[in-house]
Amino acid sequence: MRVLVTGGAGFIGSHLVDALVARGEEVVVLDDLSTGRRENLAAAGDKARLIVGSVTDPAAVRAAIAGCALVYHQAAVASVQRTVEAPVETQRVNLGGTLNVLEASRAEGVRRVVFAGSAAVYGDSDALPLVESAQPRPLSPYALEKLASEQYVAAWAGLYGLETVTLRYFNVFGPRQDPSSPYSGVISIFVDRLMSGRAPTFFGDGLQTRDFVYVEDVVRANLLAGHVAAASGQVFNVARGEATTLRDLCDALSRATETRLLPETAAERPGDIRHSLASIERARAVLGFAPQVSVAEGLERLVTAIRRGF
Repeated sequence: MRVLVTGGAGFIGSHLVDALVARGEEVVVLDDLSTGRRENLAAAGDKARLIVGSVTDPAAVRAAIAGCALVYHQAAVASVQRTVEAPVETQRVNLGGTLNVLEASRAEGVRRVVFAGSAAVYGDSDALPLVESAQPRPLSPYALEKLASEQYVAAWAGLYGLETVTLRYFNVFGPRQDPSSPYSGVISIFVDRLMSGRAPTFFGDGLQTRDFVYVEDVVRANLLAGHVAAASGQVFNVARGEATTLRDLCDALSRATETRLLPETAAERPGDIRHSLASIERARAVLGFAPQVSVAEGLERLVTAIRRGF
């Protein structure tokens, strides 16, 4: 089966490409390489065909989708700050790009589109754990763009019979996440600082909580979402369903890197969410999703990969 991964040279996308190749799929990657890297596709070799192009270009999207039965739409401007600075520009990628993927998928007879959504749509909710039916409270252009994209995805299923699934990612971490990028999560930044002998920084007291999930488990959720019949038309949280404070995270990273540096503190950043925790019961029940990599094990794997130059 031919499968397209938009943003497939990026952090999560490239791991998904590797898994699809391992399953024997014919993989096409559409990536403009603005944040993705050719090196991320090295393991896939010639079994993944890279098309350098943007999801903002309808012709490039249509050409990449031609002949595909399944599309994983990972491409996005994932920096909240970037969307705050340039909301018109980023909506062309995050919302307009999604519409281009949906329209090309409809025109080319794609069976299913799996959309990479975001837990950002929930905002700073006190009703934890977060369930998919919770009222969205988007606090940034990024969250708004993801939420609007979700609604397009659902509408195209209802209007045109295109099978669609949305996966709301929580705090994903793992190898290939560039710590120097504004798109990076806290773990890649903390690891980079600790391994280079610099203290990590807490914005606030470090008691904020996040639901961290290793990239291998996120890939597993995507593979299930692409094939489980009952998933069509639904939205699923992708997380571990566990809350970890930033202080506990730093302690675990100190053990993994065999480094002990006292964190520095800075003022809380406006708009930062205090606590985040997902319910993954719907994903368990419908997809059969069960995260298999603990945060501690994931951190060990990440540190090992960095030391090996991966």
